[in-house]
Amino acid sequence: MSAKILLLEDDRLFNETLQDFLEEEGFAVDVALDPYSALDLTFENTYDLYLFDVNLPYESGFDLLTKLREAKDTTPAIFLTSREDKGSLKEGFGAGADDYLKKPVDLEELYLRINALLRRQIRHERLQVGPYLLDYASRTLYDEVGKSVGLSNKTIDLLVLLIERKGELVPFETIRDRLWAAGDEASDGALRVYIAQLKKYFPDAIVNVRGLGYRWKL
Repeated sequence: MSAKILLLEDDRLFNETLQDFLEEEGFAVDVALDPYSALDLTFENTYDLYLFDVNLPYESGFDLLTKLREAKDTTPAIFLTSREDKGSLKEGFGAGADDYLKKPVDLEELYLRINALLRRQIRHERLQVGPYLLDYASRTLYDEVGKSVGLSNKTIDLLVLLIERKGELVPFETIRDRLWAAGDEASDGALRVYIAQLKKYFPDAIVNVRGLGYRWKL
């Protein structure tokens, strides 16, 4: 997984624990200890997900997300909180949260919720990629006249992965993990075929970083 997450948690030790866990799972993570620093980071970067504590110095995570939503920021958000009352739950979703996880946080559950939320976000999107239209829901690439170009599912998965990384190197190991299920034998020959298929439509967009992986530069 290659999504970029902004983590806002004022408990430094817990912040570091979450950052280490998420980075080990393949996410790119920026961290903040207070809402003002987090707000500055949202101006400087584009994120795929916000992971916000609620009880923070200066203002709550609810207040911060409300500001972001008022500024037309639709980035998916999950709140982490020790609050258990229904009033807080209602306030969190009212501020624009997509999910809510109570502390102490089970890291495996957090990972599953993040992935589920990111899949829901991508499932309803269409993206213009050069002269082509990529439909995430149908896993189809369409040309300028609306005709499917007939790429395989794994080729589409590879295209989505490269685009998700937004110009960053995608290591071979990450590609194998995304394209082949656990227990299946990954095929470097098949991967080269998928790359060749994509290069037919995006001849200048895929950079082969020898011995390491591929990078998308369109």
